[in-house]
Amino acid sequence: MELPAGFTQRMKKMLGDEYERFLESYDGEWRGALRANTLKISAEDLAEKADFLAERVPWTGDGYYYGGRPGRHPWHEAGLYYMQEASAMAPAALSGAHPGERILDLCAAPGGKTAQLAALLQGRGLLVSNEIHPERARILSQNVERMGVRNCIVLNETPETLLERFPSFFDRIIVDAPCSGEGMFRKEEQALTMWSTENILQCAARQKKILQAAAGMLRSGGTLVYSTCTFAPEENEENIVWFLEQYPEFTAVDLPALLGEDMERFGFVSGNPSWCGMEGAEGPCGSLREARKTIRLFPHRVKGEGHFLAVLQKGGYGAGASVSCGIQNTAEIPVQTGNDAGRRKKKKGDDARSKKAPAGTAQELFREFAKEALRTDIAAECRADAGSVFLSFGDELYLEPMGIPLSGLKVLRAGLHLGTVKKERFEPSHALALALGREDAVRTFDMNADSREAAAFLRGESIPCDREEKGWTLMLVDGHSIGWAKASGGMLKNHYPKGLRKAL
Repeated sequence: MELPAGFTQRMKKMLGDEYERFLESYDGEWRGALRANTLKISAEDLAEKADFLAERVPWTGDGYYYGGRPGRHPWHEAGLYYMQEASAMAPAALSGAHPGERILDLCAAPGGKTAQLAALLQGRGLLVSNEIHPERARILSQNVERMGVRNCIVLNETPETLLERFPSFFDRIIVDAPCSGEGMFRKEEQALTMWSTENILQCAARQKKILQAAAGMLRSGGTLVYSTCTFAPEENEENIVWFLEQYPEFTAVDLPALLGEDMERFGFVSGNPSWCGMEGAEGPCGSLREARKTIRLFPHRVKGEGHFLAVLQKGGYGAGASVSCGIQNTAEIPVQTGNDAGRRKKKKGDDARSKKAPAGTAQELFREFAKEALRTDIAAECRADAGSVFLSFGDELYLEPMGIPLSGLKVLRAGLHLGTVKKERFEPSHALALALGREDAVRTFDMNADSREAAAFLRGESIPCDREEKGWTLMLVDGHSIGWAKASGGMLKNHYPKGLRKAL
């Protein structure tokens, strides 16, 4: 691999005696990794089932390195795991997130950190996942669906727009900032070909604007996690020093001290103030030394790509205390129910569809479906875990977590999509199927992952069944939900989404 001259000169200055080892890492084998989706399966159970898993990623409780092609396995389509670069698992793992909080993943696509945060929330609280680029936002939304996340809202907005809507609202904000991507040279050729000093400076400036918006959306006592996949100090330590100077109410959490002996075991190193191109050993207000409280992941030290991570605490009321009670102040948030045509741009026919399926009708039809097909009251469960409310838009019915105001925002997924009203009948969504367990459904049909039936189902084909079976059936692969079929006349009519059908 031919690396840019400016990049190698800077890295040699930064790493000194370690530079040759760093350079050799580019000729080493790339290690793929994945994270067990603990909303569906424990890491231990996945490891017992999957022969393609190798050793664990040491800085997570649910991450594994793998061999083979797990992305083409039916378990992947069932959302049992998310394929994610190992170093990229560190920010969410060190975020401190736990059930009941309001969390914003501000630069969320393609969805690895969102899926990890959702697992930490365990269906309780609120997760807002935002991506500014429309196409990447759609991929994010698809991954949220595949992971079976019930309490996530997916948005396609600018940070500045979100700041206007959600000032001092979130308990935790994750900013995995768009960056120059130096840490991904082995994996993404585009990052290598687009490298330039000018691009680094442009990224650093953009990151500052994102951090400014994030600071305003975080409540007092809240936590801001900042990460990049680049080695450039301008985008890492220098941005943290700048941020702490601009926002003195924030302090840096001392991650090396927090991790202790695990720093060496993991292969992490502290951020380095000497890499910052700033005058003065301590900076204007002494914040330059705060760079040592950040951590770096280098590919010659860890089985993963390059990464940078900082955790910042916002002072004020509640600072230093547990943030687990973050959703108790919901009285301050206006609750919306029923129709809200302002959630996306109106299209021709929207008004007609809204009249055809008002919220009450959609709810009634859903409850009829649930009475016939489900053993559990998923709506009640979501209301208990995430304070969800029914939301009907046109013919679509959602359970929106916490009922927060979304009018005027670009919403791709307003919580859990329950399904669609079609010809006065309710058709359950694929998202609902993936959010259910086998114990939730009246009728199930289990397929072995290696069976012809599983392959046929994922191709969209109908499958023979008992002629006495009738109605919506939750299709399973090795005991885990993968989609819907409708039993009638001895056949299971396939309702696996056409856009997802494939030959595995």
